[in-house]
Amino acid sequence: MTDKYLTLNGKKFYYDEIASYSFRNSIPLNGYESKTLEFCRSWLNGVQEFPIQTSGSTGVPKTINLTRRQLEASARRTIKLLNLQPGDCTLICLNTEYIAGMMMLVRGFVADLRMIIVEPIGNPLTLVSPEEKITFSSFVPMQLHAILQETPQRLGQLNGMNGMLVGGAPVTPTQQRELQQIQSPVYHTYGMTETASHIALRKLNGYDAADYYEVLENIEVGLDKRGCLTIKGDITNNELLITNDIVELLTPTRFRWIGRADNTINTGGVKVQTETVELAIAEAFVDDVDSPRFFIAPQPDEVLGEKIVLVLECEQLSEEEEKQLQERLRSKLKKYEMPKEVYYSKAFSETSTGKLSRERTLRKLGLYTE
Repeated sequence: MTDKYLTLNGKKFYYDEIASYSFRNSIPLNGYESKTLEFCRSWLNGVQEFPIQTSGSTGVPKTINLTRRQLEASARRTIKLLNLQPGDCTLICLNTEYIAGMMMLVRGFVADLRMIIVEPIGNPLTLVSPEEKITFSSFVPMQLHAILQETPQRLGQLNGMNGMLVGGAPVTPTQQRELQQIQSPVYHTYGMTETASHIALRKLNGYDAADYYEVLENIEVGLDKRGCLTIKGDITNNELLITNDIVELLTPTRFRWIGRADNTINTGGVKVQTETVELAIAEAFVDDVDSPRFFIAPQPDEVLGEKIVLVLECEQLSEEEEKQLQERLRSKLKKYEMPKEVYYSKAFSETSTGKLSRERTLRKLGLYTE
């Protein structure tokens, strides 16, 4: 272990000094570096259980405990899928306090990869030498978008990877179209903190791009009475985990994600799935260069019970611009899916992992209803 090391924000740390924390007085650390190295120290010292905080994107953040065995089982599936070999280089640019970034560290240790860790910023490749051969990385959609838009000369660096993961947020039709220029496989992940990151992957680019997720080996999935996905395997300690995600189960190992059960809006007696409407709205924006972020939400209505409203992250549109927007939406949405009102927010609220917080945004606009 004496000659093994990782690089964190350009600083080299050998595994033996991480395990003993012998560098603490000789190398100044910021808060992110300290927390990252604390996890690494625990891993190298054989700790068997790890407290991990959920992101809070779909509810109140909470801390759960995952075992070393669960984390290793998850890591080995990704390592096998991407044929990662000892000495391959992985770029870790997701927040290591949460499961997505933490699992990148675990994969690095389990596969004996060379780890380059940088703080999670919009375009992480700007923190890495263009000469660096990266074998594997994981991004949120906006990071890949920023790389392709701001540093197109780095496309070769992406193409040189065995593959990359993208998760933490939906991939818009515009972003998926943009990803077609990448030659290396790009996989959209499905998973959660409770499953030690992803349990299924969807290919986003190439001739075999799919609209369904393929479940990784030796993981059982099914449906509960609500039509929500259930998961069982070594990553759940072989206990049945019931999710809140409505899916269409295509085969025993394939499913199409529809949306969350708590994102169903009952408007005038018609049940509308939030994610389905948002996908259609995204398609209406697909040719816009600078389309704003948005989401839909229910609001109380005396006639309909609940009405659909659209919230845009931008300055308020003029009356004529809003009329044009409504016309574009009518071409994509059914009558009962149409937003009855449009609201504007200059900046959406986000979770600590950069995910959109619908609840906090609605509260800020005075629209949140229990």
